[in-house]
Amino acid sequence: MDIIPENDTGQDNHPRRDIIMSLQQMLHETNSYVRSFKYALENNTFSDFIIVIDADKLPQGEHERRYNAPASNEVSVIVSGDQHNRRDIVIELRGSGLRRISETHRSYDALQYPLLFPYGEDGYHFGILQNGSTLKTVSCRDFYAYLLIVHEDAFNHLHRSRQPFYQFIVDMAAKMESERLCYIRLNQAKLRCDSYIHLRDALRNYADPCNIKVCILPATFTGSPRYMHARTQDAMTYVRKLG
Repeated sequence: MDIIPENDTGQDNHPRRDIIMSLQQMLHETNSYVRSFKYALENNTFSDFIIVIDADKLPQGEHERRYNAPASNEVSVIVSGDQHNRRDIVIELRGSGLRRISETHRSYDALQYPLLFPYGEDGYHFGILQNGSTLKTVSCRDFYAYLLIVHEDAFNHLHRSRQPFYQFIVDMAAKMESERLCYIRLNQAKLRCDSYIHLRDALRNYADPCNIKVCILPATFTGSPRYMHARTQDAMTYVRKLG
């Protein structure tokens, strides 16, 4: 199960073989997901599992330049505006189709970032309860804020991971915004969005309200039209008062 060629000596900017082999051995010994996949591969009663992450694969119908390799050292993410386009990872079970791992599944972080979570630790999921509560759950933002904080007299290896750490932060920021948008979309009535004047106008102008598919973003959501309008009004107030 070598992951680099036998004749690779670590030269020409290739990773050092001894380091790669040490990491591979560590994951085989400590990571529960690696052990599970290895058992499934070696056990004849199971079909073969493979995880496919093809960096050169272009989704059918997408513009060729959209998935070009980055030309700078900065890490960024492009999130599609399509609400049905989830940022899942896919595990393929040969002969039985694909199995999707949602970004809010407890296994997502460990499968996507095995070197950051070498023991297969659980990531964020909807079932994490707050201390002392049987109903209130921990938000995605609070979970990752606690994970990333540097605790006193404690070593946080994430902050020493360089480029993978940057990618992890950007990925989790996109996850937080995605889940907040999902909450807003599913709780329009609770947020009293029917009281917004533009929605009332739309209901009056359309013959069939069922054809209206509008999701109102509150002013508390950073970057929403109502948020930008409020910030513009604040800026104009500063100009009027201070010149």
